Amino acid sequence: MTISVADYARECAEQGLRGDYSVCRSDFTVAQGYNYSAEEQAVWRTLCDRQTKLTQKLAHRSYLDGVAALGLLDRIPDFDAVSEKLRKATGWEIVAVPGLIPAGPFFEHLANRRFPVTNWLRTRQELDYIVEPDMFHDFFGHVPILTQPVFADFMQMYGEKAEDMIALGGDEMITRLYWYSAEYGLIQEPGQPLKAFGAGLMSSFTELQFAVESKDAHHVPFDLETVMRTGYEIDKFQRAYFVLPSFDALRDAFAGGELAGIITRFKGQPALDPATV
Repeated sequence: MTISVADYARECAEQGLRGDYSVCRSDFTVAQGYNYSAEEQAVWRTLCDRQTKLTQKLAHRSYLDGVAALGLLDRIPDFDAVSEKLRKATGWEIVAVPGLIPAGPFFEHLANRRFPVTNWLRTRQELDYIVEPDMFHDFFGHVPILTQPVFADFMQMYGEKAEDMIALGGDEMITRLYWYSAEYGLIQEPGQPLKAFGAGLMSSFTELQFAVESKDAHHVPFDLETVMRTGYEIDKFQRAYFVLPSFDALRDAFAGGELAGIITRFKGQPALDPATV
């Protein structure tokens, strides 16, 4: 069922979400509205400064290359300026949104190489944790890795296929794939140390360290079927982190994997416990 912008705006207001959904266009995008205060600019620099100290040693090199290429650290990014650089790298661009948007428009944006980024920033009191995804999570977390061509291709394919998978009853399973890759993915290339690239890790001061460095972190080799069957939690550290050998492995597994078959066999079954996979 397609939800109208007006109905979605009303629902978001009732839930207390802070974005201004009343000004959404038909595709749920808004103007960035670059009128950030000095305090917001200071919060951005604080977040970037302290997170960069971790990402420099724990993030995958393609993520770090993306940060350098796009120029994200000194001030709140201008979406149009970053889009111009991103288009030249992988054909992607940034579109501003007021926060979470419905699945349909989100997938359509991804399928057309548009990444939705929230246009507001958390407060100083929310440096360590925020319930809603904000600009720092979306931009600092997701956007740099979109300069990586193979991962950028995976994200477009995900957008193209997601609604078909949901129509088969695979909404939970396709969401788990996004969660354990785009949000909490790790990568360990042959002969290289373990690194992170998922946005939930890139934007988290505490979980990034835990996921990569802690002996208590549960690292699991990436397997498409297992990922799609494994449950997750949104309000605590993950009890499993799936480790890719390369971005090609993710793209190729998704492109050639038996997605429909996996969904048909396992939809409606209880999720696997991430602590035991």
